[in-house]
Amino acid sequence: MSNDSGSGDSSRQPVARKAYYSIGEVCELTGLKPHVLRYWETQFRILQPGKNQAGNRVYRPREIKVVVLLKHLLYTRKFTIEGAKQRLKELRNEGTIEERTDGVLPGEFIEGLKEELAQLLDVLTPPQGTPPGEASPSDA
Repeated sequence: MSNDSGSGDSSRQPVARKAYYSIGEVCELTGLKPHVLRYWETQFRILQPGKNQAGNRVYRPREIKVVVLLKHLLYTRKFTIEGAKQRLKELRNEGTIEERTDGVLPGEFIEGLKEELAQLLDVLTPPQGTPPGEASPSDA
């Protein structure tokens, strides 16, 4: 049987530390557009975020893991919607869906963090030839 996600090591840190995330925050974490998440909600029963008092979607860490697993199946593994539904059903029947989401999530999340850190490094690194503590001509 193929391994959809890597090691499945459930001792890894979860992607999320907050109890609830807005759709915008989930989009930022996953690199998806809001309309994609809303469409997936109509296609995958497992993805049903709650709504707050204002009627806005609120995603729990578990749902973010499902979003990342779906992204992996649909974008990386090139499953169709029907194929992804079938794979989720198989994982649920095997009782391994939680392990699969843990295995996919860290790689996706770490790649996003690497990109953000590289951008931050570019911002914080002074141009060549500028002594520390002095503004470069472009800063004026």
